[in-house]
Amino acid sequence: MIIDVLTLFPNMYDNFLTESIIKRAIDDKKVKVNIHNIRDYTVYNNKQVDDYPFGGGGGMILMCDPIFRAIDDLKKEDSIVIMMTPSGKVFKQSIAYDLSKNKHLIILCGHYEGFDERIKSIVDLELSIGDYVLTGGELPSMVVMDSVIRLIDGVINENSLMTESFNDGLLDYPNYTKPAEYRGMKVPEVLLSGHHQNIAKYRHEERVRLTKENRPDLLGGNYE
Repeated sequence: MIIDVLTLFPNMYDNFLTESIIKRAIDDKKVKVNIHNIRDYTVYNNKQVDDYPFGGGGGMILMCDPIFRAIDDLKKEDSIVIMMTPSGKVFKQSIAYDLSKNKHLIILCGHYEGFDERIKSIVDLELSIGDYVLTGGELPSMVVMDSVIRLIDGVINENSLMTESFNDGLLDYPNYTKPAEYRGMKVPEVLLSGHHQNIAKYRHEERVRLTKENRPDLLGGNYE
């Protein structure tokens, strides 16, 4: 997979791309991530990419031309263009799975008061990571990339992915490791029993319990 990111703050990605699973996926050539400065596509000598909104209002708006130029330069026949915006569809694990099957993603990060509305005409998917506003789309783009890259074939052990939260509409079960007792808190006996069927039953019941307590919206009327 190739991911091209359009941003006004390319240095924000330095650590993100050089640590942990993301770095390993890049080193293993499972993914290639290119960070592009939107200012490189402006026709203005002063590198201007934003201007005041028609009709008045606070803040500055990202202009059409540099972004259209950038997309024209980067887009291929199989590209998916994603705009990070608070008004987009809320990002979920199912979207991450769908995106992980694509060969080329272009992620557009906004800043200031947002985008000229006409930019949406060249966007395939508008995404938000939640009902709150950040200073720009850089952090949300990292969230999306992290979630998508780890789902690319060969990046993470497939067995690990199968039992993760949201994989089947339930949160993950609680996990424990050594010691078996710590400050009076004991690991559930069933996990020490070696009885795989009972362990599987316990873990499923815990997934249902935790989902009911923390995210009942995920159940959709099931497990009542």
